[in-house]
Amino acid sequence: MASFDRVKSGIQEMDQALDNIRMGDNVVWRVSELSQFKLFMEPFIKQAIEDRRNIIYFRFASHEPLLEDRPEIKTITVPLSHRFETFTVDIHNYIKQEGKDAFYVFDCLSELQAAWATDLMMGNFFRVTCPFLFILDTVAFFPIIRGKHSVQAINKILDTTQLFFDVYSDSKNIYVRPEKVWNRNSETMFLPHTYDPATSEFRPILDGVKSSRFYHALGQAQRSAEEQYSDSWDRFFNLVKLKKESGSDVTEDCSRMCNIMMTRDEKMRLMVKKHFSPDDYFAVRDHMIGTGMIGGKACGMLLARAIIKNKEPDISDVLEPHDSFYVGSDVYYTYIVDNNLWDLRVNQRTEEGYFELAPEFADKILNGSFAEVMREKFVRIIEYYGQDPYIIRSSSILEDGFGNAFAGKYESVFCVNRGSLEERLDEFEHAIKVVYASSMRLSALDYRKRRGLDKRDEQMALLIQRVSGSYYGSFYMPCAAGVGYSFSPYRVMKDSDPSAGMLRLVMGLGTSAVDRTEGSYPRIVNLDMPEKSNYSSSADKHKFSQGKAEVIDMSEKALKKLTLYDILPDIPKYLHKILLEHDYDAERRLREIGKDRDVEFISCKGLVANETLMSQMKRMLSSIQEEYDYPVDTEFTINISESGEYSIDLLQCRPLQVQKSEAGTIIPPGIPEENILLESKGSSMGMCKATELDLIVYVDPVKYYTMPYSEKHLVAKLIRKINWNYRDQNKHMMLIVPGRVGTSSPELGVPTAFSDISAYEIICETEESKAGYNPELSYGSHIFQDLVEAEILYTAVFQNEKTLHFVPEKLSKNKDLVREFEENEKLWDIVHVYEMPEGSCKVYNDVAGEHLLITCYV
Repeated sequence: MASFDRVKSGIQEMDQALDNIRMGDNVVWRVSELSQFKLFMEPFIKQAIEDRRNIIYFRFASHEPLLEDRPEIKTITVPLSHRFETFTVDIHNYIKQEGKDAFYVFDCLSELQAAWATDLMMGNFFRVTCPFLFILDTVAFFPIIRGKHSVQAINKILDTTQLFFDVYSDSKNIYVRPEKVWNRNSETMFLPHTYDPATSEFRPILDGVKSSRFYHALGQAQRSAEEQYSDSWDRFFNLVKLKKESGSDVTEDCSRMCNIMMTRDEKMRLMVKKHFSPDDYFAVRDHMIGTGMIGGKACGMLLARAIIKNKEPDISDVLEPHDSFYVGSDVYYTYIVDNNLWDLRVNQRTEEGYFELAPEFADKILNGSFAEVMREKFVRIIEYYGQDPYIIRSSSILEDGFGNAFAGKYESVFCVNRGSLEERLDEFEHAIKVVYASSMRLSALDYRKRRGLDKRDEQMALLIQRVSGSYYGSFYMPCAAGVGYSFSPYRVMKDSDPSAGMLRLVMGLGTSAVDRTEGSYPRIVNLDMPEKSNYSSSADKHKFSQGKAEVIDMSEKALKKLTLYDILPDIPKYLHKILLEHDYDAERRLREIGKDRDVEFISCKGLVANETLMSQMKRMLSSIQEEYDYPVDTEFTINISESGEYSIDLLQCRPLQVQKSEAGTIIPPGIPEENILLESKGSSMGMCKATELDLIVYVDPVKYYTMPYSEKHLVAKLIRKINWNYRDQNKHMMLIVPGRVGTSSPELGVPTAFSDISAYEIICETEESKAGYNPELSYGSHIFQDLVEAEILYTAVFQNEKTLHFVPEKLSKNKDLVREFEENEKLWDIVHVYEMPEGSCKVYNDVAGEHLLITCYV
């Protein structure tokens, strides 16, 4: 039938009064009980059967079936889970399969609250389903229960549907008042009507007596509706608060609060339920915008703090009280729905659109807008923080869980928070959009795909944290920050105890502790020997110290990486002793030539010398690990006053992805030197899944060094192309590059992201003194975490005693496939793609003995 053609409802006088239901109509009936809905649904179905319609009944709720089984009706049961996207897409797929002109009856939409705990998502479901049904010229009946839903949710339905009817009743009459009849009108259409099921009379109320009876029935229905204008989410939390205040047991309610708000990870749930009090849940809700989950990052941070509060009270006393806010995961879906991006979202989730449509989706997210009601809630957060800086961080549902760290995959955005309220609100909203759009990053998509998460709902919640720190002139930063690990699978010093944990410590903001930056090294602190260093001379300590500190420049409203001498004039003297150290070797040389001045560098020496602080950091990490029954990875800041009082701000906690080897690999003796490609000791990390290699990609360090700086990115592009070409071909590959991987600076190495190298099973960084390239896998950096999680073997070729053999010239005897991937002849002498004949290249990696041997028989 054609769009908007008239359809019989089974109630002739109602058709006359409303100028018929039309093809394309979605018909919503708001009732006090489902028996009222059946009074109108049953004649509709009876008529549809007579007219030989294609009738489909969507069954998903726990209430009694609305329709009995009969051959003329196709019942489709769709499991109702907490996964909004899965449920919605399943419904859409069935509708698409049935095609045009179908007639639908849906179970009661109010029951969606049972799975989603909020009306907001019910409104979102209708908002994306109704237009799809309309396009296919269907007719669909939907019941909802009066008084169960917020005004916001009802308005979403009213704005989207074509027909919306309120049904009331008293002891004698059934009343119907049309709230919306789209594209039709008459003088009496929007008046209340009486309906007699026995005679099928459907008449407008025109006299005062019947009108008074109708308004009495309406008043009774509204008075009996529970808290009609509040969301089911709010009603639940308010009820639990009242129960707790009255002294009632709220154990089961706390369990539900955990399930609907904190996490879906069963192991995390058990820990949260163990360590959270009812007031902890209420505190989260009070600082939450929207509904849904607070996400993995927020949950991990709060859980770690609760563990310390319960197990280590003296450490809890020096923890900064956090003042975080949370934007619930439902807001992410609502933003997508409100900006008419749902179809694009669904298409992007398909196999064909997964990578291809991501850039378009990200761009449209960045250019969307928030509803006014949401903007008003954002203002509440901005006003709370005054004009202090804060950071908006990703906290997706899958993030920071067991096995899925998502380290560095999603964005975090610092907000300086200066200017007029409108300017600060614009900054806030832009930051949220940037984080939302980062879910479409290639590295994030690749990560999810490789870990089998591409079909899972990945809603983006947000964690908003005030930047912990102090003002130093126009600069704002914490005294120090870093990452802490309860277990160190990468042993920095031979005599250190991996189980004691370690810190990666920097002055200023903690981003310098996880990103690899040019000429800048964090302080590595082994917590069983915090003051001990790999470097004996002050010159070496200076060389491998933190070159730049990250700060917020409040006057220029920007995040900056500055040298020590840029910020030194604003650093108080007492912090010099805590954060800085003298390069006595350099000072002595200067004195010898008549220049007597201080040469200082960042070392955080006073912090690592503070026995109480270091002991508390060690105990904190150990205590959390004990509760997790798993190593943990944390982020923190440290602030110190002039009096020596300090505070620790625990910002993040997640399971640490570590590689473990049960049995050692025996290096075969007697292999002739001429058959060894690479042999090293003490310069590898992790295990290798490959015992034989099919391909070795080698970047010539000297030729890479001599190529024009502006063209070096072409090498990274080629490595990426090779990576993605073989990504799903089950090829065992090794990548050998000069300097560092994961750097953004071509002068340090090949500027690659993890998504560029994710298919290689061995990553080898090589030192080349002629070109100035130095390997340096930054333990705790995001690239390090990526390598660990992907179980990629990392190794380095140093020009010292650690490298026993390295003869890359041997590879030139093999077939070079580079011309199959690259048309630019300039790159043919720089990048080589060597195809290794079967059995010609074997890998032996003794993890316990830190001994790596790779043979080459061609």
